[in-house]
Amino acid sequence: MANLKEIRNRIASVSSTMQITSAMKMVSAAKLKKAQDAITAMRPYADKLTELLQNLSATLDADSGSKFSEQRDVKNVLIVAITSNRGLCGAFNSNIIKTATVVAESYDANVSVVAIGKKANDALSKNFEIISNQSPVYDDLTFDNVAEIAEMLMAQFESKAFDKIEIIYNKFKNAATQEIMTEQFLPIVPLEGDANVNLDYIFEPSKEEIVETLIPKSLKTQLYKSIRDSFASEHGARMTAMHKATDNATELRDQLKLTYNKARQASITNEILEIVGGAEALNG
Repeated sequence: MANLKEIRNRIASVSSTMQITSAMKMVSAAKLKKAQDAITAMRPYADKLTELLQNLSATLDADSGSKFSEQRDVKNVLIVAITSNRGLCGAFNSNIIKTATVVAESYDANVSVVAIGKKANDALSKNFEIISNQSPVYDDLTFDNVAEIAEMLMAQFESKAFDKIEIIYNKFKNAATQEIMTEQFLPIVPLEGDANVNLDYIFEPSKEEIVETLIPKSLKTQLYKSIRDSFASEHGARMTAMHKATDNATELRDQLKLTYNKARQASITNEILEIVGGAEALNG
């Protein structure tokens, strides 16, 4: 059994760790509220814009379709992996890294990566070419800054450097649950179903012009929503992880205190026995 000093040191260490994890939980909870409100307010707009674009794209002739709808033989694939810059959030980052690796290995093509988040950059750079590390976007997460990344992705597709671009991120559901999403960013896939659903409408200007105007905005919004989803998921995952860590630290501290009390009781008992034994020896 460890001596009393070692147990006291461990109790102090665990108590200090428990204070840190509890503080991190409260910080993440405060940040989560703001991030959750942002993504909840944005989703209906982003989803409706994407639906509108897909509906319009489905009504266009193949010859008049957008350059961003061009279907090609997939020889070069670009994966946009969205993680966080920091750890201590459970399996949040590792799940994205594993999924990105599985998706990349599923292609019989050259695969490159755009990393949004230091964790993705550090892990995926070991096996894949990172053509751009966009981790600093979290320092000032605004639509304009994300739009620059989206424009870079669109330029890569338009120049035919890549034939397909996919986004992998955590979709926020609640503080304890995140869903890993793999979405095709480019080329744009028209909505499946009745392509004549919008033909009763009069378009001004033409459908082609509307689509060309909507596509860049829709793609920028899609990427921004994905990063916002991941950002909210990160704080939810960290809050949950720190809550579990605090509970585990509390349990460990209680066990150590019990061990300490037993060891102290045993030490006192031994001292009493030694005193009694010494007294009997003197009397004898």
